[in-house]
Amino acid sequence: MRYWLMKSEPDEFSIDDLAASPGRRAPWSGVRNYQARNYMRDEMRPGDRVLFYHSSCPEPGIAGIAEVASAPYPDETQFDPKSEYHDPKATRGAPRWVQVDVKFVAKTPLVGLAELRRHKSLAGMGVLQRGSRLSITPVTKKEWEYITERLMSGS
Repeated sequence: MRYWLMKSEPDEFSIDDLAASPGRRAPWSGVRNYQARNYMRDEMRPGDRVLFYHSSCPEPGIAGIAEVASAPYPDETQFDPKSEYHDPKATRGAPRWVQVDVKFVAKTPLVGLAELRRHKSLAGMGVLQRGSRLSITPVTKKEWEYITERLMSGS
C-alpha cells in the first residue's frame, strides 16, 4: 500500500462533497500536470490511502482521509470541448490524461499548513516544499503515521 496527498480547492470539490457523493466515491478528474498524472497512471493502486488536502482557500490543510478506489482510466473531461480541462491533442485512441476514483474514509479535524510546517518529521513532504504546486504527491509511511497518529488524534 502507498500513501498520497491529493489537493482540491474546497469550492470546487471538498471532503464534504466526497462524503455526499453517491457511494461516497467520486472520480479525481481534471489533473493536467504530467508528474501528477504519472503518479495516478503508474503508481496508484486501489486501496492506497489519501490525505485529502484543501488548497487555495483561507485555511489550507488536510481535511480528511480517502482511499484510491479504482485503477486509472481515461479522464473524460479531456475529450469535452466545453470542459475547462479539454485537451485538443487527446484522442480516445491515445488519451493523455487519466483519473482514479477516490472513496471517502473520514473527515478529520483540519491539520493546517502552518501546523504541518511546525513538525521536523514532516519537512520532506512535497506539499511543504517551496514552489511545489503538484496536486498529487507521495507521502511516506512514516509521514502518514505521524500525521494520522499524532496530529489527527490530538496527541
